[in-house]
Amino acid sequence: MKYFWIQLLLIAGSVSMALVFIRTWGQAKNRAWKRIAFSVFVVVNVYAVLRPTDVTWVAHQLGVGRGTDLVLYVMVLAMGFLTLNTFLRFRSLEKKLTDLARTVALSEGARHNDERLGSKQAATSHDSDSVKA
Repeated sequence: MKYFWIQLLLIAGSVSMALVFIRTWGQAKNRAWKRIAFSVFVVVNVYAVLRPTDVTWVAHQLGVGRGTDLVLYVMVLAMGFLTLNTFLRFRSLEKKLTDLARTVALSEGARHNDERLGSKQAATSHDSDSVKA
């Protein structure tokens, strides 16, 4: 009962993250492994909140002094992964946007060129018709 309120708060945070993720499930174009990893993260998070001594035991087995240190190390790795993933996603989106801008510029240039040449050809044929008459 000593840790009830912090456990409740942390579990509520994990559950709300899961609900937001599930609500946007159809909208999010996540790969299956990301969905599985996030689900495992939520389950492990809830377990760690309910059984903090188990986290300390795992930390000792891995050669880390405290469970909180282990959690910190895992979170540093997770943050690095998220940063790299976001960087790669932005780079991909920038490339797609550049390709789209090039395609639009080329098609607009071709359309303007066709309009310009079409009006010159109409004027030229109109001038040649008036000369023949």
